[in-house]
Amino acid sequence: MTNPQSFSSDASSSGVGPRGEIAHQSLVDHTERLARRLWTVTDGVWCLVGNGLSNQIFVEGPEGIIAIDTGECREEMAAAIAELRTVTERPIVAVIYTHFHYTNGTAAILDDSPGPLPIWGHEGIEGNLARMGTEVGPVARRGLIEQFGIDLPPDGPDGLLNVGLGLGYRFAQHAPFTPGFLPPDHLITGPMVATIAGLDVAFRPAPSDADDNVTIWFPSKQLCVNNIVWPALFNVFPIRGEEYRDPRVLLEGVDHIVGLEPEHLVCAHGPPLSGRERINVETIRYRDSIQFLWDQTVRGINLGLTSAEIGTAVRLPDVYASSYFTQMHYGLAEHHVRQIHAGLRGWFDGDPANLFPLPPVERAERLVHGFGGPDTVRTACDRAIEEDDIRWAIELASWLVRLEDASVADRQRLATALRTVGQRTTSANIRSWALTRARELEGSIDLSRHRRHTFGVRAALALHPRDLIAALRVRVDPGLAVGIDAHVGFDVTDHGRAGLHLRHSVAVPTGGEGADAILELDRTTLAELVAERITLADAVAAGRASVVGDQSTLETLGRVLGLEALLA
Repeated sequence: MTNPQSFSSDASSSGVGPRGEIAHQSLVDHTERLARRLWTVTDGVWCLVGNGLSNQIFVEGPEGIIAIDTGECREEMAAAIAELRTVTERPIVAVIYTHFHYTNGTAAILDDSPGPLPIWGHEGIEGNLARMGTEVGPVARRGLIEQFGIDLPPDGPDGLLNVGLGLGYRFAQHAPFTPGFLPPDHLITGPMVATIAGLDVAFRPAPSDADDNVTIWFPSKQLCVNNIVWPALFNVFPIRGEEYRDPRVLLEGVDHIVGLEPEHLVCAHGPPLSGRERINVETIRYRDSIQFLWDQTVRGINLGLTSAEIGTAVRLPDVYASSYFTQMHYGLAEHHVRQIHAGLRGWFDGDPANLFPLPPVERAERLVHGFGGPDTVRTACDRAIEEDDIRWAIELASWLVRLEDASVADRQRLATALRTVGQRTTSANIRSWALTRARELEGSIDLSRHRRHTFGVRAALALHPRDLIAALRVRVDPGLAVGIDAHVGFDVTDHGRAGLHLRHSVAVPTGGEGADAILELDRTTLAELVAERITLADAVAAGRASVVGDQSTLETLGRVLGLEALLA
């Protein structure tokens, strides 16, 4: 039996949002919970909900305001400060980051409150930001677009309704989304206490959806600020893909919050919560939902169930549907348990068919042939759609679109099945992903640029040249690198030297010593070369770059990396 908690078996559960969006009625109702509002949590504590994906939180101390999390851009944070100014004119004198996700609007604070700005954050924040923009940049950007519906229209049946933890990832009124990250200068390396803005503050690292997450406790205000207890079932598995989020570690973080017995609970997402008794009930139920997913996954593994069987078998008990904190408005339990299986046991789930699978295209061709040919599969797929057998329809249509002669109608079949899921699931993540993929199949969205490892000039300049050069190693085409041993150094003005050594079909990052050729240039020219806004020949002709040694080595590197700007 399939798991009906993932999406409804018919259209009766669907509703219509305020701008004509078709979605599960529960997800439509969830939108109001995320509406824009500046909450007064208690005296001197404010939480702005609905200004972006995350909240901006302000805590007043004797010496001024502490800002906690600064959103996705300077414009978003400027809008938050404008809201703050409707309740207080006191200056912002310090910043705290809960984790690395919402740190990109900090520079806007200096426009409002010039002067020294101490910033507190986990020691891993800068490394995580660099990682997301380098090796895994393309898939990270594509994942954000799919999970948060960034390319969905603003209204109509496919319109973006909400993203589970907020109304949207970014708002149009915050364009052009100017980056404003300022690194923390007070590093949190473990449990610690500090005095900030005249307030005693306790920090405790508490990995959740990021390994640099910290829980913040203000004892004088009985206030806990955290990024664990969300306004939805915790997302063990994000559809955009990320490292494993171990529920055992999560439980430690939630148990810490329970032990604090706060009077006020404010999260990086969703409305704040006040009242010690209610917070206790909600946080205990929240932590128990995480333990349930872990325990039942392990039980299924021990019973010998495959990953797919565990996803089908594990159902959240009804007690968790009684609170929005444990409802599936972000991700789905079916996917979380499969992620726990993979995180605990690896990708192989014991199914012999998964040990040596055929390449997907060949498998699809054989399945279609075995069913009697494409027309037979098309008929079966159409029947499955008509009968609301959507899981089967998705599988059948997936075979068809992998065929070399897949038709527009075949892609439309898969799009129709995915759109049906999007309109019937409680999960904002899955709705956005399914609708984005459906629209890409139909041709109204083009994500092909996010399937190439490229950098824009601004993104390249945001990285240290050493990290930017090292990230290029994942562009190596091994077929073009066979038998090559070549070492290229990059001497970047005021930033030192770095290199890439092509050998054994990999590009090994080096310090550039002993390179066959050295490319001398400044940071901006390097960024423009990597972004392919300028060619090496033009940079040399303009006096912006020079080559010392064998220039053909640079051309070899360019061919292997697919970086045409280095070719003559």
